[in-house]
Amino acid sequence: MSTTIVYSGGCLSWSSNHRSIPFRHFGTVSSASEKGCSVAKAAGPDSSEKGTLNEENESFSLQLGRRSALFSAASLASSAAAFGFTGGSLAVVKQGLLAGRVPGLSEPDEQGWRTYQRPEDKSGGHGVGWSPIIPYKFSVPEDWDEVPVSIADLGGTEIDLRFANPKQGRIFVIVAPCKRFSDDIEDDAKIEQIGPPEKVINAFGPEVIGENVEGKVLSAEVAEHSGRKYYQFELEPPHVLITATAAGNRLYLFSVTGNGLQWKRHNKDLKKIADSFRVI
Repeated sequence: MSTTIVYSGGCLSWSSNHRSIPFRHFGTVSSASEKGCSVAKAAGPDSSEKGTLNEENESFSLQLGRRSALFSAASLASSAAAFGFTGGSLAVVKQGLLAGRVPGLSEPDEQGWRTYQRPEDKSGGHGVGWSPIIPYKFSVPEDWDEVPVSIADLGGTEIDLRFANPKQGRIFVIVAPCKRFSDDIEDDAKIEQIGPPEKVINAFGPEVIGENVEGKVLSAEVAEHSGRKYYQFELEPPHVLITATAAGNRLYLFSVTGNGLQWKRHNKDLKKIADSFRVI
């Protein structure tokens, strides 16, 4: 049963699962009808009068339905203005309620690849007192999408992002505090302060694949981009490409995984994704 608020000039249907916005009204009446507004029918047995009244009621309900939509939109806009949000700011507020699901994908380029860059206003601090997460970026084919992150996932609350394509593979990013590993690391950490590639993969590889990495590391390389070093590893099986670096007071682990069939068909794309990871 919906509640109809009667005011001068019409009525407004307001469902119980919405927050009401107070405004001046004359009273409320209950209606068993699920659509439109209740209108008292004139007494009398004349069917033509009833038909006329029904037509008028339908027209009246349609007009009020339009008024209801306009009123709801106006109420939302005025509420946003009252809190200092105008224009595009309202969209930002709406996105902010999605708890870390703020879009960060670019439009596809000529090759059909998109670049994801972590939005600066995305939620996730990984501990009280930690500085904001320095944004990172990477590229994926057009048909890859972000997927929800669960605290029950391998890596727990330190998983900052997941992407996937059912036919090609999976991606996730772990962002962990460096002081979890050493109190001597400053707030502007470098991956080499944490240790050489062997130490890093032995310490953090199990967080990525869920088991000891001994005997599974096929290759380990060191690359440098814009003065920042990146450790790059390939593990098997299944094929996992891990890129590790540090920035601010955090360690970043970027993992690209494909099962046997995915690796056989899409290993070039998976390697390109892994190579594209940068902290900016």
